[in-house]
Amino acid sequence: MIRVVLPAHLKTLAKVGSEVRLEVGGPVTQRGVLDALEARYPMLCGTIRDRHTGQRRPFVRFYACEEDLSNESPDAPLPDRVVDGEEPFLVIGAMAGG
Repeated sequence: MIRVVLPAHLKTLAKVGSEVRLEVGGPVTQRGVLDALEARYPMLCGTIRDRHTGQRRPFVRFYACEEDLSNESPDAPLPDRVVDGEEPFLVIGAMAGG
C-alpha cells in the first residue's frame, strides 16, 4: 500500500483526510502513483500534472524520504521505503514570489 500526502487544497477537492492509501499495479513510480491517484480521485486530474502532456505542474513538487524527486524521471522507481509503506510520497504545493 502506497501512502500519499496531498496539500490541503487537494485534500479538500478530493474529500480525503490526512493521507491517501493506494494500490499501485506494476512498478511503483511517480507515474504509477499519480495514475492510481487520478483513477481513484478523478477530480484531481489536471491539478498535479497537465492533462495533455502528463508533465508535473510548475508549482507542484514531489518528495519522499527527505529527497526532492520533482525532477526525477516519472518512470524511475520510488524508494523502497515508499514502496513498503514506511514513508509517504508527498505532493507539495511550491511557493513563489518574494
